[in-house]
Amino acid sequence: MNSSDTSFLRTLCSLRWLATAGQAATILVATWLLGLELPQIPLWSGVFVLALFNLYAQLRVHDSDPAPVTAFGHILVDVTVLTWMVGWSGGISNPFGSLFLILIALAALALPLRWTHAVAAACVGGYALSAVFGLPLQGGHFDSMNLHLWGAAANFLLSSVVVLVFSTRLAAALRERENQLALLRERFVRNEGIVALATHAASVAHELNTPLATMTLLTDDIAEQCADNPEMRDDLETLRELLVQCRERVLALAAPAEGASRTAVSIGSVLEQWRLVRPTIQLRRNANAPLQLKLDPGVGHLLQVLLNNAADAGEFSGRPQIDLDLRVRDGQLYGEVRDYGPGFNANDAALPGTLFNSGKTDGMGVGLALSHATIERLHGELWMRPAEGLGARVGFRLPLNNTEVNT
Repeated sequence: MNSSDTSFLRTLCSLRWLATAGQAATILVATWLLGLELPQIPLWSGVFVLALFNLYAQLRVHDSDPAPVTAFGHILVDVTVLTWMVGWSGGISNPFGSLFLILIALAALALPLRWTHAVAAACVGGYALSAVFGLPLQGGHFDSMNLHLWGAAANFLLSSVVVLVFSTRLAAALRERENQLALLRERFVRNEGIVALATHAASVAHELNTPLATMTLLTDDIAEQCADNPEMRDDLETLRELLVQCRERVLALAAPAEGASRTAVSIGSVLEQWRLVRPTIQLRRNANAPLQLKLDPGVGHLLQVLLNNAADAGEFSGRPQIDLDLRVRDGQLYGEVRDYGPGFNANDAALPGTLFNSGKTDGMGVGLALSHATIERLHGELWMRPAEGLGARVGFRLPLNNTEVNT
């Protein structure tokens, strides 16, 4: 059910309890304090019917049909009961007859135009029926003019409370809805950019495959020519490993475009690849990390992005060290990366979730945006906290039933 419709029906239920209590109090005051001769059975029957309907509506509000006809049906019951109550307590001379305007205002704020017109027609019809067939008030300790004026004052106070309560709750629901729409727009723009980036990456991957293969062959030839130079040969072996890794990444980029299935990656292999790229960074991890756990490739990318950001922060501060903690608990994978960089301002602790918005001068602004998309796709959570002393801790939580991939 739509959240705004549910909020409207719940607000109607709350206001209906207020109306029930007000009607009961008015009958008692008019009978015992003002001395009016009111028909007790019809009036108390109306109060009982309204309370019974509201109890039923409150129990069924979660299962209600979100169509406007449901809200119209609720308001129509209120119009019918109000017509009944006004008709039995003075008709056109009853100052509470203006409460029909409150029902029209509620409909105008929450219902489509044609249903608002229907509510307005029902209210006009109800007011006309109560005016034509209403019973005049009998008895009382006050003359009719003073009674009408005091009734108008009470009606004004009651109408003010109703409008205030409903307007406040409706405004809060509208603000929440606007925030959700703004978040959805931001996600749509980001995901649209990711799709365009992925399409371009697949195209570039096909173009880079051949040059990388040629560079690998040239590296092998040069390594053979430098057989008598062990130091140079070791450097060339490292270069060849990096080229092979680059080619594997390029082929992985092209695979989704060719309809290939997503291949699971283990946490251990992700860490090995990262160590090869950043050999100068000291990585400390917990001894019981689930290195053999097979995960979605997007999780591997997320982990590498967090490690690279932590490495950059540590190198900037002259402390190239990272603490990594990975644990499986209650069917969830929890990870936290702690860097020894300069830290951050608590006011700037938000993790950017948009493309091409990087906090680093040489950054592309893609890594964290893709990480956010991965977290959302797998129904996880990403957070950032200050570390003791200098540095920051960036953690994530991912359900294993969403992150595990069958090989």
